[in-house]
Amino acid sequence: MKIIEDANREALKRMLSGDPVLVDVIPASAAIPELKQRMILHAGPPIGWDRLCGPMRGAVTGIAVFEGWAPDLEAAENLAADGAFELHPNHHFDAVGPMTGLTTISQPVMVIENRTFGNRAYCAINEGLGKVLRFGGNDEEVLDRLRWLRDVLGPAMGKALRSGDGIPLKSLIARGLTMGDEMHQRNVACSGLTLRALAPALATTTTSDDGLPEILAFVGGNDQFFLNIAMAMGKAIMDPVRDIDGSTLVTAMSRNGTDFGIRVSGTGDTWFTAPVEMPEGLYFPGFTESDANPDMGDSTIVETIGLGGFAMGAAPAVAGFVGAGAASGAAVFTRTMGEITFGENPEWTIPALDYLGVPTGIDIRLVVETGLAPTINTGIAHKEPGVGQVGAGVVRAPMSCFEQALRGFAERIGVS
Repeated sequence: MKIIEDANREALKRMLSGDPVLVDVIPASAAIPELKQRMILHAGPPIGWDRLCGPMRGAVTGIAVFEGWAPDLEAAENLAADGAFELHPNHHFDAVGPMTGLTTISQPVMVIENRTFGNRAYCAINEGLGKVLRFGGNDEEVLDRLRWLRDVLGPAMGKALRSGDGIPLKSLIARGLTMGDEMHQRNVACSGLTLRALAPALATTTTSDDGLPEILAFVGGNDQFFLNIAMAMGKAIMDPVRDIDGSTLVTAMSRNGTDFGIRVSGTGDTWFTAPVEMPEGLYFPGFTESDANPDMGDSTIVETIGLGGFAMGAAPAVAGFVGAGAASGAAVFTRTMGEITFGENPEWTIPALDYLGVPTGIDIRLVVETGLAPTINTGIAHKEPGVGQVGAGVVRAPMSCFEQALRGFAERIGVS
């Protein structure tokens, strides 16, 4: 139908014309005025405490202690069970978060401004790997790191970014793709490029007494530092694509460890949900598939803009790490995802695939027609609270979400 093709062209145009820039780091309460005490934003579509998975429960109790809402984890769990905390999706407040994805009032969030459209999106700072809040970790080591991010790294990054005009991200992503990143599981190059862009300002605005050596060591030693930036960038790019009448392109994919949900441009903010899938991948020593939690996190926003599993061809090293087969098979993932997207991104190209633009704009019609669900690169959390990350892999979005969305879209435009 012409109305759909025209709407999708407009949606893709908005995606490709976005100009995301990392401009600041500020407390979440300053970024999101609606955020208040005992309010917790989480990854994925809406969910209540009674249906939260183990790592999500672990993160909720941990963040309650961090914020001072409970004296210890046991008290926090009792409060949560009694409904003392408001739970809302990040996506409802211009935010995203990896894995458990919790955002609360005093956490520092990175601010991405889409200068083409004037909107902003937010994401907390990446904590590093292993036992961290985003994987359900909640002991004192985890909470001390969160305090350091709040008290040292967050303010220092904000001051450094405000001293200049921000860090443009489109060109940085383009370089990262040529250096082997896909921006979901592999962020080594973009993390390094970000540190290179940020270091001169940090050196000018932060002293050793303010923790500069520790800041540089933390960012330089965190290969996934850029992931959270990429996520907020994805949110900033996709929000202007919402609410285009007649568009069948996906504007968000997200999961909370229980449900997988998608939003579609032409159906506004409606969530179409289905039970989330289990990842397939490689496990850290001592862990197996029996330890794993189903997939979780808002990080699938990067797949909606053509990165992550859709850009696997740029990162053959990831194929082996996530258990996706030989390095040469990485290109297959990218070419396959090209069958369910409306276009390509000519600014984000993959040299090894003859400078193919990353497949961009997931079209629910093509997903249902081909039977090919989006491929997502992901981390794997332990199913019990407090343990943390146990592996990494790939997962497919549940087809039911796209079938529901297509039916909902058809009703919206009056097609039976």
